[in-house]
Amino acid sequence: MNCGECEELLGVYLDGELDPVRSADIDAHLLGCRGCAAAMERHGALKQLFVQTPYYRAPDGLRRRVTPRKPFRVPQWLPVAASVAVLGVVLWRPGPAGSPGVERELVAAHVRSLQASHLMDVISTDRHTVKPWFAGKLDFAPVVEDLSAKGFPLEGGRLDYVNGRQVAALVYKRRQHTINVFMWPVAGGESGPRVGSLQGYNVAHWTHDGMEWWAVSDLGIEELKMLCEELSRSY
Repeated sequence: MNCGECEELLGVYLDGELDPVRSADIDAHLLGCRGCAAAMERHGALKQLFVQTPYYRAPDGLRRRVTPRKPFRVPQWLPVAASVAVLGVVLWRPGPAGSPGVERELVAAHVRSLQASHLMDVISTDRHTVKPWFAGKLDFAPVVEDLSAKGFPLEGGRLDYVNGRQVAALVYKRRQHTINVFMWPVAGGESGPRVGSLQGYNVAHWTHDGMEWWAVSDLGIEELKMLCEELSRSY
């Protein structure tokens, strides 16, 4: 993939709408191209700016000028559309607290890592091998723990992109289940793990000691919460 192709796809990549193979191509390109990585950060920052822009109520005078004066007739298709919307709400199970866009990106990153043979950049069960590998590649030091004694052996780690920034992704196992644990620095207080489901995967979100954590897996919710608690207790 060249820089032109990468820049054209950055928007849909950030929205988690690319197929796993194409997303993996962008991942690989971003790791080796500082220019496109910087463009990704700008895209992510702009996206966050729109999300965080406050809503202001229009003045009453302006509202009266733009409000239609004629009685509004409900289109015949509207009740059907409303029924579909309600059905969508019923079928979608909300995930943990946080931006829905971030949750979608994390689930997409998890699926991508399994399907595109890019699960790990560093393969090791030794935390003293995995943690130093991240040195110089991130602007923070990730927390790396081996929880083999608790039934969650460390497998390795990699770099990933979430919400326009580079993050650490650690890979744990629980029997045949792969668990991706993503982390990056965050300002704010502590919050215990909240778990939900998105696109058939369980997603856990919590903050602890200046880090934001997300875990994604097809592992059962209760066991995923066990991993979250063990990681929070380990440091």
